[in-house]
Amino acid sequence: MRREDDTADSDATAGGPLRQPPAVWATAGASVVAFMGIGLVDPILPSIAEGLDASPGQVSLLFTSYFLITAVAMLVTGFVSSRIGGRRTLLAGLALVVVFAALAGTSDSVGQLVGFRAGWGLGNALFVSTSLAVIVGAAAGGSAAAILLYESALGLGMACGPLLGAVLGDASWRYPFFGTAALMAVGFLCIAVFLREQPKPARRTSLLDPVRALAHGGLASAAAAAFFYNYAFFTVLAFTPFVLDMTPYESGAVFFAWGLLLAVFSVLVAPRLQRRLGSLPVLGGSLVLLAADVVVLGYGDHTTAIVCTVLSGAFIGVSNTVFTELALGVSDAPRPVASAGYNFVRWFAAAAAPYFAPKIEEWTDIHVPFLVAGAAAVTGAAIVGVRRTSLTREAAEQAPEHATEDGVGVFAD
Repeated sequence: MRREDDTADSDATAGGPLRQPPAVWATAGASVVAFMGIGLVDPILPSIAEGLDASPGQVSLLFTSYFLITAVAMLVTGFVSSRIGGRRTLLAGLALVVVFAALAGTSDSVGQLVGFRAGWGLGNALFVSTSLAVIVGAAAGGSAAAILLYESALGLGMACGPLLGAVLGDASWRYPFFGTAALMAVGFLCIAVFLREQPKPARRTSLLDPVRALAHGGLASAAAAAFFYNYAFFTVLAFTPFVLDMTPYESGAVFFAWGLLLAVFSVLVAPRLQRRLGSLPVLGGSLVLLAADVVVLGYGDHTTAIVCTVLSGAFIGVSNTVFTELALGVSDAPRPVASAGYNFVRWFAAAAAPYFAPKIEEWTDIHVPFLVAGAAAVTGAAIVGVRRTSLTREAAEQAPEHATEDGVGVFAD
């Protein structure tokens, strides 16, 4: 079974992840900055709360508005890119991020900041969903090399975002937003100079195509498992800074170490584990370990909480890589459509966790949000186990098109 956008795979070379054309590096570099924007506010959440006289629950809406708009916008990204092309979609997304990140730095209230973050989320959705398809389409070495490059950009961005937020946020909570706007402007110029317009798909994507793609059992299972996984992921990312109660520099250092582990395990460790053990056992095991980690994080002392926060980056890194490959390869839908449908589901959890974690703490105590996050991760692992037959069967059908250089399919199980 061949897909209309798999031409890049048939032209795979021995290039590998590091030998790529300038257009791929320009897109990957801009992707780093886009992912920096996710963790950028982590070290400065307490500072924002203090500066705008807001509660942790109000400040956590910075994540909720961002990811809620991102989730809904996933239905629009394919519709837009199939009509104006990948390059213009990337540039439009970057332009929106530049504008709304700069405006976020001028906010005088939490309401303004939350609103500007929502506009930022729209731009990020246009960019991130399209950038993966552009990297996969333009990269040398086939889709496996492209996914590793994309995961490298994700890991580096997640690691550097908290560090940039800490360095700039130590002077003022506003500076990280201005810094992101400046970096995204550089990314805009790089895309404009180095990336040529790619051929538009033969068929335009409708607004409902991503939803229709979820009728595929394998993709729906991957999206459902990722939904619960993302709830645990973003409980760690959005709620833990209030639990650690550290200075911006200290919190930035913790999440920088977390991001480094995420990058190393997503790019270096996950592929090796997949080849040795198979994708689904690795994913299920990683989710169970993440569940145990977040529960210990919630019930341990301060030092234990720091260690578990950093350690969670390893499990998140492995899970990110396997989930991304499943979303792109488990169904026969075009990659942009499958990615949009998958992200439409999972980003709702990223919006829900920052909102519900502080609420759950108010209703109960500070430990229970992490217990809920652990239960969510276990639920994701259970879905992978229960739907294993569907995921394995569909993955096996696609495996020959996504084989790694040593001949082992990335979905071998």
